[in-house]
Amino acid sequence: MKLLHVDGSILGEHSVSRAVSAAIVTHLKAGAPDLDVTHRDLAATPIPHLSGAYLAGHQPNATNTPDIQNDVELGRTVLAEFLAADIVVIGAPLYNFTISSQLKAWIDRILVAGQTFKYTESGAVGLVPQKRVIVAVARGGLYGAGTPNAAAEHAETYLRVVLGFIGITNPEIIVAEGIALGPDARQQALDAALKAASNLPAA
Repeated sequence: MKLLHVDGSILGEHSVSRAVSAAIVTHLKAGAPDLDVTHRDLAATPIPHLSGAYLAGHQPNATNTPDIQNDVELGRTVLAEFLAADIVVIGAPLYNFTISSQLKAWIDRILVAGQTFKYTESGAVGLVPQKRVIVAVARGGLYGAGTPNAAAEHAETYLRVVLGFIGITNPEIIVAEGIALGPDARQQALDAALKAASNLPAA
C-alpha cells in the first residue's frame, strides 16, 4: 500500500499543519509497517505555477526548451505519484483566507482532464473515487461553522470542492484553529488535532 504525504506550509518546524500531517502519517504507519511513504515537501521543492508554455508543451509534436521539458516531466511525475497512492495526507495551512500558493501549484498538476476527471454531456465526472484523503488544516484565527469569519474560510472549503470534483467526496479533515491567538490557544488546538490524528482508522 502506498501513501503520498504532501506538505504545503512554508513554516518548516514551526508549522502546525506539518506537525499534524506528520502525526497522521506516523499513526498510519504504526498500524501498517510496510506502508510505502512518499513525502512531497512543496516548500523545500516548489512546483512551478502553470504557464502558457507548460500547457503548450503537452501538445502533440511540441518543441520544448529543456526547462519546459523538465517542467512537463515534473508534472507527469506529480500526477503519477498521486494516482499511485492509496492514501494521500495533505498538510494545508490557511494563508490569507485560502491554501498556500505552493499547494495550489500541486493541485494544478493533479487536476488533469482524462486522468483525474473527465467531461461528459452531463458535466464533469471524477475518476479517482476510491482514494483515501486525509487533510490537516491549520488556521490562525477562528473560521469554523457559526463563527463570524466562517464565510472567509477558503482552504478547507476549497479542498472539499477540488477533491469532490475528482471523485473524492468524503475526505477526512482534521482542523487546528486559533493557533495565532496566543501560546495556550495554539497548544490546545495542536493537542486536539494530534489526538484526532491518533484516533484515525488504520490504513
